[in-house]
Amino acid sequence: LLALPVIAGASLLKLPELFTPELRHLAGPVIAGSIVSFAATYFSISFLVKWFKTKTLYPFAIYCLIVGLISILRFA
Repeated sequence: LLALPVIAGASLLKLPELFTPELRHLAGPVIAGSIVSFAATYFSISFLVKWFKTKTLYPFAIYCLIVGLISILRFA
């Protein structure tokens, strides 16, 4: 979240480059991707805020332990 203003500012500075003749064909996919990315981020953050209000990170800690042990066994 701390990087949001920097990313938004950089995006605004680079936005005019999308409308040059050689990159004009990319404007639609970039705008669509930005909208989808915004929606996914918004719903993810709202889900996580609700999750942390009612639950803990205990299941995630167990997941990390299991994946860590599997990784150690696999790559050691």
